[in-house]
Order: sequence, then C-alpha cells, then structure tokens
Amino acid sequence: MMELLATNYGVVGICAVLGLMVGSFLNVVIHRLPIMIERNFRTECQLLDQNENSPSISPTTEHTYNLATPRSACPQCGHQISALENIPLVSWMVLGGKCSQCKSSISIRYPLVELVCSLISAGLAWHFGFSIALLGALLLSWSLIALILIDADTYLLPDDITLPLVWLGLLFNLQGTFTTIDSAVYGAIAGYMSLWSIYWLFKLITGKEGMGYGDFKLLAALGAWLGIAMLPAIILLSSLSGAIIGIAMICGAKHGWNKPLPFGPYLGIAGFLALIWGKDISQMLYGI
Repeated sequence: MMELLATNYGVVGICAVLGLMVGSFLNVVIHRLPIMIERNFRTECQLLDQNENSPSISPTTEHTYNLATPRSACPQCGHQISALENIPLVSWMVLGGKCSQCKSSISIRYPLVELVCSLISAGLAWHFGFSIALLGALLLSWSLIALILIDADTYLLPDDITLPLVWLGLLFNLQGTFTTIDSAVYGAIAGYMSLWSIYWLFKLITGKEGMGYGDFKLLAALGAWLGIAMLPAIILLSSLSGAIIGIAMICGAKHGWNKPLPFGPYLGIAGFLALIWGKDISQMLYGI
C-alpha cells in the first residue's frame, strides 16, 4: 500500500475510488440532513408549546431518522436498497436507472454526485499529491459538494457542516497547510463580518433580507481555510459563477431551469476554484 501511495497514479486511483464511496454517502447527507433539521426544529417547537401552554400533552414521537437509520429505500414502493444495489455508479447503470422492484426511475443526480465527487477527488490527488494538504482539500471539497446541493434544494446551509468547517480550516492551518494561522483567523473574521455587514446594509435600505446567515458562516469557513487574502478572489469568482449560471438558467427557462439559486452554491464553487488555483488568482489580483 505504501509503495502504491508513493506513486502519483496510485494516489489518484485510490482517491477516485474513495470519491465514489464518499459521493454515495453525500447523497444520503444531502437528502436526509435537511429533513433531520426540520424534525428537530418541529420537536423543539412542540416541547416549547407543551411547556408554555399544554404541559399534559407530550410531543409527537417519530421513528428514528438519521444518516444511518432507516436503510435507503425506493420512495415509490418502499423497497429497501440491498448492498448489491448500492454500489456507487455501477448499480445505477446495471439497473438502468430504475428500481429493481417497481421499475420507477431513479434520479440521475445520484450517480452524477458520485461521479463528480470521484473526479474532484482524483483531481485533488493529482494536484496536491500524497500530503496533509490533500486530506484537507478532500474534506473541504466534499463538504462544499454537500453544501452546494443542500442549499440549491432547500435554501439552507446547515450549521452541522459550516461551523465544523471553520474549526477544521483553522486546525489545518496551524502548521500553514494552506495559509498562515494569522491569515486563517483574520480570514474567518473578515469572511463572516463582510457578508454580515452587507446583509444589514441591504436590509436597512430595502427592508428585505438579501441572504441568509449560512452564507456568512460559509465565507468565514473559506476564509479560515484559504486566508484573508483569498476573500476578494472568492467574492469575484462567486459573482462570475453566478453570472454564468444565471445566463444558463435564462437560456434554459423554457425547459424549466428557472428556479432561483441562493448565494451559497456560488460561494461553494468559488471556494473550490480558489482552493485549486488560488496562487494563480493571487498573482493576477495582487501581482505576488
């Protein structure tokens, strides 16, 4: 194994396979985490109502629902997915994109998430090689994939992912993995405060909320990982990706591609681009 890891091709291959497995798990996270948050919120509201208004009524009990329980099943017929039907990418192709029991269609997004996660993992392995930076880059990128799709689906950036990302970024940069620890701390502060300030300025002027608090925390996390100097590039890249995706959605409006996207996916895309090409971007922006 160590000899295989000593070669760049070996690292790339291992990360590609690992990316497929992680992508399969991310599909579970993307689908279940928002439901888990909603259930917890509903339970807390019931408990609060019980304590204040009707202490004799117990909150509604629900079956255990987390990232491990219950087993994945077809949403149409309830058929539980077996291990052979849950092989990343392969099972979807073998089954022809349909449930083995009721033959209802399985969304193509599931294998696409697995494939994209595998390609990104392999690309990161090629870029960073076998190093602590590769481990950090994989953790950050996998988290960004989950955040991008959760936010696109639900307009929610869960604290369960964004807040640990802030601390992980600071932890990896204790030894200067991606930037200095000073730059990481200032990046986390500036990332949060910059969008927080824009949020309140926009709200004071228009009386409307232009973004959610999750966006502040995501940019703080990216600042903690990549440093304060990378924040202008991330904002610029998020604006450019937003413009490109916006144009694509306008062109595809007649095909139903007209759902407005929140700011989180653009920040996530920009963060990934800055992770890979951050030095080149800094050279372009600052000439250093």
